[in-house]
Amino acid sequence: MDKIVLLQKRKKQLLDAGKGIRADINSLIDEDSFVELSCFSFSKDEFYGENAEGEGVVTGFGTINDYPFYIVAQNSEVLSGGVSKANCEKIEKCLNQAEKTSTAVIWILSTLGVQVGEGVNVLEGLASLILKASQMKGSIPQYLIVNGEVYGQIAVLAGICDFTYLIENKSVLCAASPLVLSAKSGKNLSKFKVGGVEGLVNAHLPTFTVKNFEEIKNSITSINEILALPVIDSEEMNVALPALDKKADAKTILSIFDKNSQIELGKSYCPEVKCFLARIGGIAVAAVVFDAIDGVELTAENVRKIKDFAEFACCYSLPYVTFVNTLGIKSDLSVNGSLVLKELGEYVCMLDCIDSAKVSVVYGKAIGLGYTIFAAKSMGYDYSYAFANSKIALFDSLQGAEIEFSGTDKQIDANKLAAKYSDENSDPVNAAKDGYIDNIIQPSFIKQYLTASLQMLLK
Repeated sequence: MDKIVLLQKRKKQLLDAGKGIRADINSLIDEDSFVELSCFSFSKDEFYGENAEGEGVVTGFGTINDYPFYIVAQNSEVLSGGVSKANCEKIEKCLNQAEKTSTAVIWILSTLGVQVGEGVNVLEGLASLILKASQMKGSIPQYLIVNGEVYGQIAVLAGICDFTYLIENKSVLCAASPLVLSAKSGKNLSKFKVGGVEGLVNAHLPTFTVKNFEEIKNSITSINEILALPVIDSEEMNVALPALDKKADAKTILSIFDKNSQIELGKSYCPEVKCFLARIGGIAVAAVVFDAIDGVELTAENVRKIKDFAEFACCYSLPYVTFVNTLGIKSDLSVNGSLVLKELGEYVCMLDCIDSAKVSVVYGKAIGLGYTIFAAKSMGYDYSYAFANSKIALFDSLQGAEIEFSGTDKQIDANKLAAKYSDENSDPVNAAKDGYIDNIIQPSFIKQYLTASLQMLLK
């Protein structure tokens, strides 16, 4: 047979076995930019007696808005996307190339688990694959798309990758079959309630919930531009924000970021703590915004979210900015008996590892531990600012008054004590006069101060 005709026949066979996944890849990348690797790899599943065309996975590289990415995409049309040792070896080969060239990786996963009949071989393959992904964490960005159902050990990758995308009414991510998990819990739940967006709300895994691949492409483009271009020209360096003088809350704080630059991570969980990749005066930053009218109370869950985000900022050398409005640890028995102190301790260790700029802005309250951890100069913040109407104190008003002034004048009622404590002790001037706050500023000028500070601290 003519070799060219044979090649065309084999190529058609391969393409027919992966039309769906290649369509997904093409919807994500620039037109005609995908170059496939190891495309003719195949092995035979002895249990089913079927060929695993392309090892049931498509690997290669392409561009998104002209930026290069390596792509690993499981083909669920071949043995249900079953993971095999050959499958893992093909993926790891792609990861090695990504590591060698310091190129970001996009995972597109869809699998019902390991291929039956592989035995310990597939476990060794998974161990090597998961270790390689872990070794790349923090140096090469990894994006994971749950493109359908993802069950079994490979779901561990969602805990390694920097960004995880769940597609509404499509994505299910579980360490085991959702039917098994539901049955063992004595419930009859749908797969989406077990491993979908709703089921994973407390898992701290979904970075983004999206509707389709177009949203994913736009998101990856925006994130990549932040990471690839730490500084760009901006016309917003000296912009005043008069709305902040009228009302300083989490919503108006977002106006500090350059227009259309902010990307919120982990929006589906712990909404009282918002984590953003954004730009301030053209400079890329990782920013934490505490969102509560009377101040956020710290729990193990929201501290863990902040800690994970601080780790990301550390790994990619992003300036770290906190917009503080917090009361410290929540006074609650369940919180006291939780991992909150351990999480706070680990956060402090991670904060100390950040060698890029660290800036704190107290826009609301910084009470007790909330000040110590998120605003104190002695915690390593390069610059600390406070709004003129903010509050910095050991205790919140009434609690602080009752503790600090109790017994000194029994004729003063609780309300007067609270007022006295607030006026005399909570004014940020007290922290500034001792050198703990660099400047107390009119809120509308905060962007100018932040831009100047970040420029001075750029490395």
